[in-house]
Amino acid sequence: MKIVIVGAGAVGSYLAQRFSLEGQDVVVIESDPRRAAQVQAALDALVITGNGASASTLEQAGLDEADLLVAVSSSDAVNVLACTAAAKLGIPRRVARVEDPELKAEVEALGVDLVIDPGEAAARDLLVLANTGHIAEMVEFADGGLVLVGAYLENDSAAAGATLADLRREMEGWHWLIAAVVRKGETLIGRGATTLEAGDHVLLIAEADRVKAPFELLGLTEQPADQVFVLGGTRLAGMTAEMLSERGVHTTLIDGDPERCRRFAEQLPHVIVVCGDPTDPGVMREAGVTEGDAVLALTGWDGENLLSCLVAKALGAGEVICRFNDTDLVGLLGGSGIDATVSSRLSAANEILRFIRRGVIHSAVTIPGSDAEALELEVGSTSPAVGKMLSELNLPKSVIVGGVQRGGKAFVPRGNTTIESGDHLIVIALPEGIPAAEALSG
Repeated sequence: MKIVIVGAGAVGSYLAQRFSLEGQDVVVIESDPRRAAQVQAALDALVITGNGASASTLEQAGLDEADLLVAVSSSDAVNVLACTAAAKLGIPRRVARVEDPELKAEVEALGVDLVIDPGEAAARDLLVLANTGHIAEMVEFADGGLVLVGAYLENDSAAAGATLADLRREMEGWHWLIAAVVRKGETLIGRGATTLEAGDHVLLIAEADRVKAPFELLGLTEQPADQVFVLGGTRLAGMTAEMLSERGVHTTLIDGDPERCRRFAEQLPHVIVVCGDPTDPGVMREAGVTEGDAVLALTGWDGENLLSCLVAKALGAGEVICRFNDTDLVGLLGGSGIDATVSSRLSAANEILRFIRRGVIHSAVTIPGSDAEALELEVGSTSPAVGKMLSELNLPKSVIVGGVQRGGKAFVPRGNTTIESGDHLIVIALPEGIPAAEALSG
């Protein structure tokens, strides 16, 4: 598949990297020569320096031969114009990043199939995380019958030092499995001999109505916050605070800029606004951060967010969630006390991936701090997997099947589970394993 990406910022460069690792034919258009040179040095992709809304630049990128255009530059106008040009050329699928609310209402007529707002996507993810205690990710698959849960293994967890095979023997039935472990930035697909360590980012797939047992085994808790503190004066912070307050959550926003605080106080009448440094323990203490509260650090600076989270944790906050622009840092946070992370880049990328992989693939989710992607795909009648047991599929080590939905029933499979036409499979795969995972659909 040929993919043209307009904009090599956080979202564009991340998508280009993922698609390149999958072996797709990727062309990136970036207007900033310095940024274009950086991306060209880092990626196995053609990078063109130019205006993504220019007909000549799009022609140079070979847009007329593309299967997909993803326009995610910092300019709404450039993104929409690029999609309009792609529509005229008959490009099948067109995605645009648009943040202007007035423009969003008009883009469908301008040739845009999917509109992405990274901040809005991240805010929706934060709403889920703020209500799930010490859980880093929670994604439903198979119409809610299966859940993918991510969490950091605490230092005092009884599971630390045990192999996955040891844990399996301690549990009755076969209702869950650890599909992958992220350790110091490296993603390990779960195998029986894999040994868990304190600080590991564990990715667990479980039947939704039987998730309590593995939670207890791993020392995880699912506890909604009594109140939520949003730190920072960014657009994401404001959107998240507004969404939380609209859902009746007691919300306090803390930021050090008096002008931004005044504006938030006017725009968000149901949110308590405190003007002060969110990294100052005295400010956090006076704002009322206590045990059971959730703290969302959403400033524009990774270092400030990390420090704010550590301060909040020291004051007894029940859950701390950290926003990162540099997602390479996420895989190094095991044991730091950070319960979950969020990235506008990954939230937007997840929405784009779900759109791109639609069809036999019903959902696609990227795991923060990990190379892994979780796919829900449908097995067609022509799939080579039909009639075979999982153990007979000879899947690469970069792929694991963690769940099956069949006839309305969802379950965690065993090695002797036979695949049937029409099954929905929940697959965890590293980039090099994506083609093998997609091949299961037939």
